[in-house]
Amino acid sequence: MRIVLAGTGSAVGKTTISTGIMKALSEEYKIQPFKAGPDYIDTSYHTLATGNDSRNLDSFFMSEGQIRTSYERGIKTVKADFGIIEGVRGLYEGISPIEDVGNTASIAKALDAPVILIINARSLVKSAAAIVIGFNTLDPIIKIEGVILNQVKNKRHYLKTKKAIETLARIDVIGGIKRDDAIKVEQRHLGLVPAVERQNLLDYIEKWGDVIKENIDLDALISMMKDTGKLPQGREDTWREENHKKVEIGVAMDEVFNFYYTENLEALKANNARIVPFSPFKDEKVPDVDGIYFGGGYPEIFAKELESNHSMRKSVFKFYDEERPIYGECGGLMYLSNSINARKMCGIFNYESEMTKNVQGLSYVVAETQKDNPITKKGDVFRGHEFHYSKVLIHGKPDFAFKILRGRGIKGELDGLIRKKTVGSYMHTHTAACPQFASNFTRCAGD
Repeated sequence: MRIVLAGTGSAVGKTTISTGIMKALSEEYKIQPFKAGPDYIDTSYHTLATGNDSRNLDSFFMSEGQIRTSYERGIKTVKADFGIIEGVRGLYEGISPIEDVGNTASIAKALDAPVILIINARSLVKSAAAIVIGFNTLDPIIKIEGVILNQVKNKRHYLKTKKAIETLARIDVIGGIKRDDAIKVEQRHLGLVPAVERQNLLDYIEKWGDVIKENIDLDALISMMKDTGKLPQGREDTWREENHKKVEIGVAMDEVFNFYYTENLEALKANNARIVPFSPFKDEKVPDVDGIYFGGGYPEIFAKELESNHSMRKSVFKFYDEERPIYGECGGLMYLSNSINARKMCGIFNYESEMTKNVQGLSYVVAETQKDNPITKKGDVFRGHEFHYSKVLIHGKPDFAFKILRGRGIKGELDGLIRKKTVGSYMHTHTAACPQFASNFTRCAGD
């Protein structure tokens, strides 16, 4: 009862088509959406389309057993009829030129899921068949059961390309989407604009769903999902449950901070935490909680508003000064610094942060803990992901919690600025890749 929607590469329309399919099918079925890879923004579109929190499946973060555990948890949580997984980049693109770690194919294999291949068909006819043949024969374990053509010129172009693929590659083409600027998605330096910022996004998603219903054979898609068998055997836990004291964790959730993995929040709850959402953008002060989690987002876009909220910044600093635990990821790290592009922030870390024209970090990360901190202990090795166009201007010899074994971090091979019980990092963690994250943070909050 599952399908993987994969692309031949980036920018072929995966998110628009996947979100449209999720929206169209959600009118009749309960759909649980997933995203291959570490992306936060595509998942926000899925969630808006289906009403169910989208989840990430990533073979750099997760073992095959954890992928299956995460998938099953998502399905069971909402009692979904179908699981739909949007791929990342091209079907076979990962961190290795020959292996599968970090690619969409690894997710399809772990779940024994059929694949629908999405192709940008602009200026292609017979060559589209060659592309499908190549993708279908590269790995015999991958089951490509259908093709969707995007960017077709007209009906004649669609029918010719469909005939080429079905005759030469012997795989069904289940639909084609005409070129239409009206269904393009607004972009930003980290990708698409998050759903929480786009007031009219639901109107776009409604339109995408209508386009899908008009142009894709959804009955064929449903039939493919119904034909899938049971998930392969083998399960592994994605977090530890070691905190038995009830705590309250404030989580910054608003237009500024909204990059969170669903399972990170579930892991906190499984460790006896009550999640208390708050807005550094709009609220006057930190709520009465035991610990604070600042996720990633776009604080640089809202730097003026964050600077203007003096009472919140003062409240966050007071929370730090009282030696209560704070964890900040990427955008959260920037907010905890002295400033963002000269706009005053919380001042916990006595360094400035600034945006740059070029990407500063785009990589899967492996880190080794050098100093105990609210989320890991000395000697722990864990994984994460970084993607940022900012840098923190370090001077002197600050304390760092992490040594970066793979990736860039804040400075050289160092990441995880630490001061009292506050730690800020450019690395985004996922509970499957850092199973002790939630239990350590909740225990620290309960001390």
